Amino acid sequence: MNPKSVLQIIAAKEHFTVQLSATRRGARLARLLTERQLDEWGVPSGEAAQVVAELAANAVLHGRVPGRDFRLELKLGADGTLRIEVTDARGDRVPRLPDPVDEDAECGRGLGIVAAYADRWGVDQGPAPAKTVWAELAPGRGRA
Repeated sequence: MNPKSVLQIIAAKEHFTVQLSATRRGARLARLLTERQLDEWGVPSGEAAQVVAELAANAVLHGRVPGRDFRLELKLGADGTLRIEVTDARGDRVPRLPDPVDEDAECGRGLGIVAAYADRWGVDQGPAPAKTVWAELAPGRGRA
């Protein structure tokens, strides 16, 4: 985590956290809760909801440990930057952008979508055995 991220977290004017089951239903609920929370904060949710959907789906598909949940956090900084964090129980599986996928492929586009919508994204390790995949969206994004 870099100093700018730390400052945004400290300066967060709004904060939302929820623990969800590591199931497809939990991933779908993450997106719905994001839309509702951002609406309550008066923040457009289009692109942010898509980023949450991709990160939650990855947590369920690749970060799932039986009996363990994943956590969704939304932090709205004082400057309007939205930080999305999804924490799962598989710190040993660090996501990376894959090589370009075949246009007929049915998977492998999630992090590419996150990278396209987010101004910045990354992965923080720990505490063991967890990891957090995060993305930041600057104000004025998500007008969908």
